[in-house]
Amino acid sequence: GQERRFEPNPVCELVCVCVCACVFSAHCRYALGMEDGRIPDEAITASSQWYETTGPQYARLNQEKGDGAWCPEPSDSQYLQVDLGKLTFLTVVGTQGRYVQNSGKEFARAYRLNYSRDGLLWKSWRNRLGNEVIEGNKNTYASVINDLHPPIITRYIRLLPVTKLSPTVCMRVELYGCPWEDGLISYSAPEGQLMMPPASPNACLNDSTYDGVHERRLFGGMGQLTDGVIGLDDFLMTRQYHVWPGYDYFGWKNDSLGTQGYVEMEFVFDKQRNFTSMKVHSNNMFSRGVKIFSSVSCWFKPRLISSWEAAPVVFNTVLDDKNPSARYVTVPLNRRAAKSLRCRFFFADMWMMFSEISFQSGNNTHTHIHTHFFALSSRFSSPTACGGGYAEPDVTQCTPHQCFHNSAPHYAETDIVRLQGVTGSNMYAVPALTVDSLTRKDISAAEFPRQQLIFREKLGEGQFGEVHLCEAEGLPEFLGEGSPLPERNGCSVLVAVKQLRADATSQARNDFLKEIKIMSRLNDPNIIRLLCVCVSSDPLCMVTEYMENGDLNMFLSQREIESTLTHANNIPSVSLSDLLHMAVQISSGMKYLASLNFVHRDLATRNCLLDRRLTIKIADFGMSRNLYSSDYYRIQGRAVLPIRWMAWESILLGKFTTASDVWAFGVTLWEIFTLCKEQPYSLLSDEQVIENTGEFFRNQGRQIFLYAPPLCPPSLFELMMRCWGRDISDRPTFEGLTNGLLCFKMPYRIFAKLVL
Repeated sequence: GQERRFEPNPVCELVCVCVCACVFSAHCRYALGMEDGRIPDEAITASSQWYETTGPQYARLNQEKGDGAWCPEPSDSQYLQVDLGKLTFLTVVGTQGRYVQNSGKEFARAYRLNYSRDGLLWKSWRNRLGNEVIEGNKNTYASVINDLHPPIITRYIRLLPVTKLSPTVCMRVELYGCPWEDGLISYSAPEGQLMMPPASPNACLNDSTYDGVHERRLFGGMGQLTDGVIGLDDFLMTRQYHVWPGYDYFGWKNDSLGTQGYVEMEFVFDKQRNFTSMKVHSNNMFSRGVKIFSSVSCWFKPRLISSWEAAPVVFNTVLDDKNPSARYVTVPLNRRAAKSLRCRFFFADMWMMFSEISFQSGNNTHTHIHTHFFALSSRFSSPTACGGGYAEPDVTQCTPHQCFHNSAPHYAETDIVRLQGVTGSNMYAVPALTVDSLTRKDISAAEFPRQQLIFREKLGEGQFGEVHLCEAEGLPEFLGEGSPLPERNGCSVLVAVKQLRADATSQARNDFLKEIKIMSRLNDPNIIRLLCVCVSSDPLCMVTEYMENGDLNMFLSQREIESTLTHANNIPSVSLSDLLHMAVQISSGMKYLASLNFVHRDLATRNCLLDRRLTIKIADFGMSRNLYSSDYYRIQGRAVLPIRWMAWESILLGKFTTASDVWAFGVTLWEIFTLCKEQPYSLLSDEQVIENTGEFFRNQGRQIFLYAPPLCPPSLFELMMRCWGRDISDRPTFEGLTNGLLCFKMPYRIFAKLVL
């Protein structure tokens, strides 16, 4: 969660997008389109200009059209305004002067920023120490990149050159950030308090970057709860800034709020959303009287002018007096629709402190992970790249400098795009020989009457297709004897429907039909089944099983480990033997795929679905779901990669095998035994995850492994570590993993009893 300085690379542009509800400013540094023209001329305006040829449309970084820059009339109140088109998490500003083949002499030595989320109410940006002025350029040609600490959530941005240092100024600009898909436009809360000795040294727990109104209660703005900076376990410590103790947290003392025993906060969003969950990063330093909230009640308002709905969502947490670590608490919001939320967080101790709050909703088109990508699209396509062929260079012939630009090479972007399935799903990787044999066969799935598919919800989308949750009327009867679906006495059943869009290319259409043929051959109790198709007319559809308990990630993240406490408080829980049973089923399903030489390439808990009996079936459309876009590394807004689950050779060499699926299975095991409470390598940025794969390649003992989950016995963690072996030959097979996990059952139950 730390913020880091970004230095542009003159050879290959470093770009990123934010794909997480909880945005980290170190990861969200995507060029927003001044230089490459994605921000159109009509979105760039100014208070004034010298001439037509120095108008605002010429304020583009590294461009020299017109007279080479935007140049305003001499005045300290002039501004350049950019409409970003939608709410944006703005993290970096780059500026240049007017160069014009070395004939220009004008540049801004300093500037200020104003911003607005609605185009009406404008606010002045200040850094964490309260300063408004940003250091600008020293010459006409070099770009100066300034990180914004704190970042800005805005749609409109104004750059105001400071002309008292130089009355004649010109500017070229690039803006960096990512879409603010969370949708939150303001929150209100009581003012934070000061923690006094003897509880601690003076710790000021106010929201110091809040940009709304301060009148005993904060309202109409946003601040530290949405700045992407996660507080440390010790709230007295801060990330990197020369500021006061407690700076990263917004906190309240129980008795300072009267006798109510809770903190009430309101959240206003840009539009009505169907909320799935709220994540609250809370401190739990109980030795100083700080704990996560004991419970929270949230009310919903569909429209700003309507009343609050009477029935709240109530969530009780499991308090922890053993582990003082700060943590995210995930609050299920049950897909309730609202434009505003009012939540009451109830105290569990003397103090309660938050550092971030984010929301996940069905409307989100989360861009979460996030991240940096070096676009080396020609790196493995040219004869002079070390190595050759399809993204698989002979690294033994490369020097470290040749092979590890910024610690990690990447295979070509054009190749990566091919990894993404038509509907945004992964689509199983199948050897060419197998695919050729499949394409010569007819589709074995039956044609289902599409009028009997009733749309319920769009689960996600990809380049050329969408995934929908539908009800299929009369499907068990249609499938007849041997149907994998239970008899429903004529009632409809839930299914997932992958649908090809009308604008799909002919190649996408062929790939879609190929995927149908591949899916129709899969028949295993732990693999999602293709049930039927609708291909006699457009749009082409394939209908697969959908499990009523949803995906494993959401299922586990909403549960705690079974104990007397969970039973007494009716808290949803799972047992340790449940977790092991889940692991065995996933391993068994992957053993089946491996026996067919099928490589999944996207194994993770998000791609495992559960029924009410905790039967798991492995699916492949997690990539298409907006809910999980934070788990994927996005390239130029098109292809996505689950890098936190990928083996080093897959990231560095583009090499996907059953052994790389074994690596991903080890990460999936880790997810299961952390109850999906955090993302793998959550303390590493995506760039650092990629750099870490270079350490796996070099194998000099500097690679970072995932930690051992507290619930996981040492012998099981050793099995995970074997999955992450540097050499493919050292990793276990899925057959060996399945047998090994089955052998765990008896001693594991004994272990579970000892733990509980």
